[in-house]
Amino acid sequence: MKRVASIWLPGLAIERWAKASDLPPEASVEKNSWPVVLTVEGTHGPIIHAVTKAAAERGARPGVRLTDARALDPALVPLPANPEGDAAMVEQLARWAGRWSPLVEVDGEGLRLDISGVAHLFGGEREMARDIRKRFAGIGLTARIAIAPTAAAAWALAHHAPCICGEDVEAKLAPLHVSSLQLDPDTVRTLERLGLKTIGALTSVPRLALARRFRGAENVVDALARALGCKPEPLTAAPAEPPPRTLLKLEEPATHPAAASQALERLIPPLVRELERRRLGARRLSLMGYRVDGSVGVASVATAIPSREPKHLQRLLIDKAAALDPEFGFDAFALTADWTEDLGAAQDSLVEEPSGEAELARLVDRLTVKLGARAVRKPQPEESHLPERASGWVAAVSSSRGAQRRGDPSLDCFASLAMTERTKPQRLLDRPEAIDVIYATPEGMPRRFMWRRAVHDIARVEGPERIAPEWWRQPSTTRLRDYYRVEDGQGRRYWIYREGLIGDGRGGAPNWFIHGLFG
Repeated sequence: MKRVASIWLPGLAIERWAKASDLPPEASVEKNSWPVVLTVEGTHGPIIHAVTKAAAERGARPGVRLTDARALDPALVPLPANPEGDAAMVEQLARWAGRWSPLVEVDGEGLRLDISGVAHLFGGEREMARDIRKRFAGIGLTARIAIAPTAAAAWALAHHAPCICGEDVEAKLAPLHVSSLQLDPDTVRTLERLGLKTIGALTSVPRLALARRFRGAENVVDALARALGCKPEPLTAAPAEPPPRTLLKLEEPATHPAAASQALERLIPPLVRELERRRLGARRLSLMGYRVDGSVGVASVATAIPSREPKHLQRLLIDKAAALDPEFGFDAFALTADWTEDLGAAQDSLVEEPSGEAELARLVDRLTVKLGARAVRKPQPEESHLPERASGWVAAVSSSRGAQRRGDPSLDCFASLAMTERTKPQRLLDRPEAIDVIYATPEGMPRRFMWRRAVHDIARVEGPERIAPEWWRQPSTTRLRDYYRVEDGQGRRYWIYREGLIGDGRGGAPNWFIHGLFG
């Protein structure tokens, strides 16, 4: 069944004004208690567009002329509304709402989301609606949400009776006023004169009679069919903002090999200005050369961190641009930032030396361009309890967001809470090596071990620290590990572990391995 969520922001204009007003903090808390009305220009003077709670209590209503409202209460404070800013904010919220659904449509002062097949990812429709309300409240906006099988029904319920509607669409819509079908005011007034004030009363009238009376844009039957699901109403996703791009058209086709390099010098400055305007940094750039025969030559590079430094970006692309073959000639070039990330203005340091992160990232970018992504790698932590699986290698310049997320340096290389920084060896063997151990009791401390034909008498020992098997990826016969830090008579320290216990039902006698060396 198709499921549509309608999100209505009834206080968008006022709440946006309350957030944007340049007032002291102590006054901003009481903004809603001020009798403020936001107005727009009408044919016969200002019209009230939105009101605060205090103004509503004094009788002010949206759609009323300002002069009429102030005649009843001269204390009203009129301020100009900004419908264009409100619309821009809704467009921003449509992109932000992509966290709940891949298909989001702007719907006036609200949004419509196609949540068919995705609600279970949030714990069900009720939990999803609760999450939507919570996140909108977190940014200072009041949201009314309804979920129904059709977009028209979801809109009507969100504006008049927010709820989650199943297959009983007609029963849920029956008590609502006919204006909830989004009909024009003249049609609504006509229906009221006929005594058809609710959707339930409207559905009791034969469709043929309604079709004869209301035609064209006033087609009540069409609106009713869309609300009840008898007529499909597809959603149109909000257009995504195109990536930063600059274009250069040549008057004559360029056939010399340096054409792409020369075009790059003219394309980078406007692209950097566009990145600065959007407060973005480029992570991947593509230079496309359009040939006269219809073919396209492409040169792409990626960066380790977001960047919009012109010289650095040009240095990365210059060699690949020079390698583009003009063949019969280029007649246009385009430079696109395919992948961007937020990058605001920042100061590296006030009194100390810069951290050097930017310089290191530039070096990694240049080495990657020269040697290839596979030749320049960095360690990557993985979520695993086992030390040999807790780290790996990934390209220093990741080509996807997922790789960057998995390589988050905040992840600990050892997921076990027992493994503190002090217990980790400086050198970890690629694979644990089997050793022979002598101990006083089967589950006691090790006293002597033989590794690589050399006998080591243990002078000091600390442990054990236990790591349980990863049951979600290892077979049920896998045995636990008890790790020990040991020091032999010559002061050399090792990291060894016992695999298994006597009588654990997962094998015979425990096996011993060496896994790391301490400095």
